[in-house]
Amino acid sequence: MAGTGEVQLEVDGGVAIVTLNAPDRRNALTPGMADELIATFDEVDAKPEVGALVLRGVGKSFCAGGDVATLTSAGKDPAAPDAYEGMGKIYDSFYRLGQVKVPTVAAVRGSAVGAGMNMLLATDLRIIARDARLLAGFLKRGMHPGGGHFVILSRLIGREAAAAMALFGEEINGAKAVELGLAWDAPDDAAVEDRARELAARVAADPELARIAVSNFRKEAVTGAIPWDVAMQSERPAQMWSMRRSAQA
Repeated sequence: MAGTGEVQLEVDGGVAIVTLNAPDRRNALTPGMADELIATFDEVDAKPEVGALVLRGVGKSFCAGGDVATLTSAGKDPAAPDAYEGMGKIYDSFYRLGQVKVPTVAAVRGSAVGAGMNMLLATDLRIIARDARLLAGFLKRGMHPGGGHFVILSRLIGREAAAAMALFGEEINGAKAVELGLAWDAPDDAAVEDRARELAARVAADPELARIAVSNFRKEAVTGAIPWDVAMQSERPAQMWSMRRSAQA
């Protein structure tokens, strides 16, 4: 096993296994963890023998979103340089995942909330446990969504389902995720990671072809009114306002 700390990297048969390893806070993202993720994705891209990536989480949650302490601190003054940069790193971590040069699979067990949803939405394919809990959760926290959430959610499941989740707070499980087109398969919890690795191993068998194919796949298959990077910047002022409002309440 290579890597230390809150993000771990293992390469097995051409498949990079990236593990979120902060179970004490349900893998909630901090700026430091985001930096580790970005560095790990850079490392994966630099390994020509890698042809696919699987993202998984240790513990009871895939990713509980942004770390509460980080969000609370940033909410005091979201435009302050440190807060702005820290939140930017969290956005950059899942955006960077979406740019990894190999096909990516999220192996989702437990819960995924807020930025944790953005993390799984950033991958090319999702295997989600049948009993997993998926929740946008931003408005419930008194926050406007961030990270281009509306775009990356709606391009997978359409306007109606995206409205139900992102605006009206509907929670779904893995079976519903498959029904909506948010996931490919919803096996039992214990089988999620094996299923994700099985799929990743197929495309990783020819790493050079995998990298070329996924680059063109993303260019041709993406739908959405505006690009993801534009959506991230469009949502950010509203999210900053909502965070500051919550901190001052």
